[in-house]
Amino acid sequence: MNKLTPFFLSLLPSLLIAAEISTTNFDETDGFELTSRSDGLALTWEAPEGKAHLDLQFIPRRGNNAALPLIREIGINGVVALSDVDPNYLFWVGDRDLTLRDGWEIFFDRVPTRPYAVEKGYLIPGDVSISTDEDRATIILDGLNSTHFSGSLVFILYHGSPFVHMEARVSTERPATAFLYHVGLAKPNIEGHRLEWIDSFNGPHSEPVIEETANIYQTRYRSMALSSDNGSVVISPFPHQYLYPLDFADNFGYNWAGNEYLDMIDGFAWGVRQPPMGDRRFVPWVNAQPGSQQKLGVLLFVSSQSGLENLEVVKQYTHNDSFKPLPGYKTLSSHYHHEHSMDFINQQREQTTDDIPIGLENPDFVKFFKRMGVDMVHMAEFHFGATPQLDTRERLAQLDVMHKEFARLSNEEFLLIPGEEPNVHFGSHWLSMFPKPVNWVLNRKNDQPFEQTIEEYGTVYHVGSAQDVLTLLEKESGIAWTAHPRVKGSTGFPDGYKDQEFFTSNHFLGSAWKAMPADYSREMLGWRVLDLGDDMANWGNHKYILGEVDIFKIYEDYELFGTMNVNYLKLDKIPHYEDGWQSVLDTLSSGQFFVSTGEVLISSFDISGRESGETLSASIDYSSVTLNANLEWTYPLAYLEVVSGDGTDVYRQRIDMSDTREFGARNLTLPLDLSNRKWIRIEVWDIARNGAFTQSVWLE
Repeated sequence: MNKLTPFFLSLLPSLLIAAEISTTNFDETDGFELTSRSDGLALTWEAPEGKAHLDLQFIPRRGNNAALPLIREIGINGVVALSDVDPNYLFWVGDRDLTLRDGWEIFFDRVPTRPYAVEKGYLIPGDVSISTDEDRATIILDGLNSTHFSGSLVFILYHGSPFVHMEARVSTERPATAFLYHVGLAKPNIEGHRLEWIDSFNGPHSEPVIEETANIYQTRYRSMALSSDNGSVVISPFPHQYLYPLDFADNFGYNWAGNEYLDMIDGFAWGVRQPPMGDRRFVPWVNAQPGSQQKLGVLLFVSSQSGLENLEVVKQYTHNDSFKPLPGYKTLSSHYHHEHSMDFINQQREQTTDDIPIGLENPDFVKFFKRMGVDMVHMAEFHFGATPQLDTRERLAQLDVMHKEFARLSNEEFLLIPGEEPNVHFGSHWLSMFPKPVNWVLNRKNDQPFEQTIEEYGTVYHVGSAQDVLTLLEKESGIAWTAHPRVKGSTGFPDGYKDQEFFTSNHFLGSAWKAMPADYSREMLGWRVLDLGDDMANWGNHKYILGEVDIFKIYEDYELFGTMNVNYLKLDKIPHYEDGWQSVLDTLSSGQFFVSTGEVLISSFDISGRESGETLSASIDYSSVTLNANLEWTYPLAYLEVVSGDGTDVYRQRIDMSDTREFGARNLTLPLDLSNRKWIRIEVWDIARNGAFTQSVWLE
């Protein structure tokens, strides 16, 4: 056998007639160094540590087994960090219930409660193409197939970045498909290698790789490294797109490592995973509409340093899973059902105390927000079906706990804003925010006044209709908006009440944005609500879209950042709780904010001097206006989109941003013709599907 092996290997190049390599669109002046061989190719590019290289070998597969791993080498400055690494894609294929709610728009689905299968994607390299576009190089390998998916495996390299962007581009003709994908990197020889990660409590781990069945790891930053004596490779998913929407943000274990993963990957491998069972409530998985090209990406960070040092690099792209301070702005996050108030009441009862219950002195959720750079949090307490039926005294007692606790937990550097998701009287689900504590009861009896004074609580309001709620908002300068519009319990809304008085009022802000549901054929997040924002603008009302999270419970080891976005409000300071937070409501109501997943920032935006929420005078020649924007980002950008409307139609102008490198900033000036337009906004997205968007500038 030993004598035959060299002879066999020598024949391999002659077997590669199916893998034709095209370099027609490869321009060596773009700075990428290409080395072609009969059995593969290598590309070299600029990275922070020097010259990074990726060496691929196209060895034919024999049955379901690769003759040799696809990645021959990956390393820095000619030194191999890892050799013989083979990418593996697994597809979890289930059925979407298209008859429930709005089909593809659904969140309240339970895909894993119905039959599903796990399929392995096999790569038999067919045609191979290599192209460059200034700072980016793309390698496309045709021939990636599973039982129901087919397409290609793609590697994208970026000058100035230490990672390889690897993605399966696949589609299916299977009807009503909801799916997940797991990615692993198989490594036949693991002698002397170490597995390294940061656990969910931020503790570092570095352990020798041992022969054992694959385990799931609860990591922070959703990433895991394999190290050799010469360097390391970290596998990391896109921070927000990869986490399909769930009600709970527990750390479900987004990484895995070990042997024979799911009995489908031979030998040792490490990788990323999506939890098939989620939080065991509503588990929607991800849409794969027939014929749509799903782009299933991960990032492979290469370094000459250890895995833990490499993970420190990975963290920088999400600002350590936090929201970067921006001069002139304060951050606001909204819509959390942590139910601190009810926990407080219940723990007082169980501990038979009138003091702060043991364990709630400094709650995890407050520490979590502070660590993430969130200045202000708008909660959604009392999310119970019984809340609207509570009698006056019980309701007021609960509100009293919320108001006092939020005052206690707020300080000069952090504001906890009382808020609820009442879900009565307007129709659909909605959130409220007042500029100070307000006592209101959700069920007004026939003999009850709208407003009364109650000893101990002062002014108390009773609401029993949409008009009552609107009157309350007017008297107390409050605002409201539609939660998770057009999905969940808000299916059909705000469309269903867009002509009603409360919606057209200045006290109804608009709707809230979250990346839900997911579809990996889209190069953005949350298009459902962004489309709604454009519709609302065309309806003729000055409405806005703020970011929401809509998560139950938050504890120290939770995976919160991947589910989050944040609102950057134009504010100079955080209001003191005792003074009220009218400035927060004023900023929201005037549209002086933008929404971001954290990696892309829009520090300024104006149209000929008018900022978001402001109106451009009719005296201006709309055929010749100027868009100005200051952008900042971590991952390289993909595109900027200028979105405008004329009261009926929506217009989109995409600006290619592929000339950007990582950790950059740009002052953008763009001449525009806005003839016959009534509003305009922008959104910006990076290569990992993270993004930010502004509110509209209005045109007279």
